[in-house]
Amino acid sequence: MAISRVLVDELLDDLPQEDPSAQRSRKDLVGLNALMGNFRWVENRIARHGGRMTKDPSDPLRIVEIGAGEGRLGRRLARRFPRAEILGIDRAPAPADAPTGLSWKQEDLFRALPNCRGDVLVGVLILHHFEEDELRTLQTVWANFRVLYFAEPWRSSWTLALAGLANPWVGKVTRHDMPASIRAGFVPGELSKYLGLTGWKVRESIDLRGMLRLEAWRP
Repeated sequence: MAISRVLVDELLDDLPQEDPSAQRSRKDLVGLNALMGNFRWVENRIARHGGRMTKDPSDPLRIVEIGAGEGRLGRRLARRFPRAEILGIDRAPAPADAPTGLSWKQEDLFRALPNCRGDVLVGVLILHHFEEDELRTLQTVWANFRVLYFAEPWRSSWTLALAGLANPWVGKVTRHDMPASIRAGFVPGELSKYLGLTGWKVRESIDLRGMLRLEAWRP
């Protein structure tokens, strides 16, 4: 049965960084990302295609991550690709233990992204926070990049059922935010339409753990 896309406020977005409930929710997110394999997917796609992502193979790979959070994916990519130049963009401050190769912009992505250039743009569990009209405003930004990787909730009754099974093991904030994220997620064909990827090669896939993954590259 189809589920209409509905956005509601997620509790974590409005909690102070030091709030115990927020800390628990971020811990939940670490576990859920690991379970769903989101960071592994990004890392493996870059490893497989990284040589074709730069104009000159001798140039360092430039990776921009939106919604970088605590910088966990950025740190992982910095370890895997030590020559890469990685920029994290988030409203949260830069992580205190950011490794060499990981720089940071503490800024709203809609203000920061138009001024960024890179080979790869990555976003994990970030685009579902925005209305369709907001996503459409980013359509001119994609020209600044060569490859796009996005992993977002798959909006489906299956994913909602999986979220319900996880409730005993997550905190109260995650119990609210997880189904909210799913209802704000996407079905195949929807995200690429909102992002305006006309002229790009686009591949979407569904992971039965509840993720919709989109990769796009310029031919």
